Amino acid sequence: MENNNDQIPGIPKWMLVMNAFIMIILLLLFFLIYGATHKPISRVVREENLVKSELIPLENVPILAKAAFVYDVRENRVIYKKNEVAQLPLASLTKLMMALTAVKIFSKDSHIMIKKEFLEEEGDSGLLADESWKLKDLLDFSLVVSSNDGARSVASVIGASNLKTNNYEMGRKEFINKMNVTAQDLGLKQTYFVNESGLDIGDVSGGYGSAMDIEKLMQYILINNPELLEATKYASLSIDSMHGVHIAKNTDQDIKVIPGLIAGKTGYTSLAGGNLAVAFDASIGRPIIVVVLGSTEAGRFSDVETLVKATLAYINNS
Repeated sequence: MENNNDQIPGIPKWMLVMNAFIMIILLLLFFLIYGATHKPISRVVREENLVKSELIPLENVPILAKAAFVYDVRENRVIYKKNEVAQLPLASLTKLMMALTAVKIFSKDSHIMIKKEFLEEEGDSGLLADESWKLKDLLDFSLVVSSNDGARSVASVIGASNLKTNNYEMGRKEFINKMNVTAQDLGLKQTYFVNESGLDIGDVSGGYGSAMDIEKLMQYILINNPELLEATKYASLSIDSMHGVHIAKNTDQDIKVIPGLIAGKTGYTSLAGGNLAVAFDASIGRPIIVVVLGSTEAGRFSDVETLVKATLAYINNS
């Protein structure tokens, strides 16, 4: 005959129930603590951003730009915003994605040969046909002087190499596709690219995006590939190709005006107007990113200077 009494001899039944209850509580606490401490970093940051973005420190700062976004990277806080998600022409801010895409596909020590057909883009930056460059040097040159020829050379050669073809136009299209894939991967919802330089094609811009998207892109590069933008903080540089020395004069005239400048990229076309994205240290280890879109050719610089001064005043008085 089976014994239906499950009680362990010598241990009261109430004590067994109490022990089981305590074990259940401990397990629940373990899973709650584990879940709280093992959230994906990007998700935690984004949730904090949403909370801290509700109160915007700077409001009613007068600027000419159609859109702007100022972001405190360390504090995950929006400092200023104006039409920050509006999709606008990017002009040469497009080259930020060109450079990032290039180093995701190719080694920075790889060589890029300049073909005569690559020198047909608007603006002569001094590149020479049949000149060979290390990719990193050509990217530095292209970002500092905003070289359309350099951007096309990078896109055409890397794209063709990736497809294992000598058809550079096909390679160029492949590279631009990779730029758009990267934009999607980074969650840049308003951003897409028609070419690698941002040049207007008739009434179509070479790239579109929002001020918020460009801030995200610049932040991603500064965290993951900071060497890509290092050259952009200098007023001028001597950069060697495999055939000679090129003097790269920065298109960003705010180089000497913004304290603690980390990086900067200009953009201007008739469709886009004046664009500018900069990153600077408000204090040691506190990078601030400022983006203005749709200003004037001169107004982009005064807009950024205004926002930088207002941001520093806010931080110093906080």
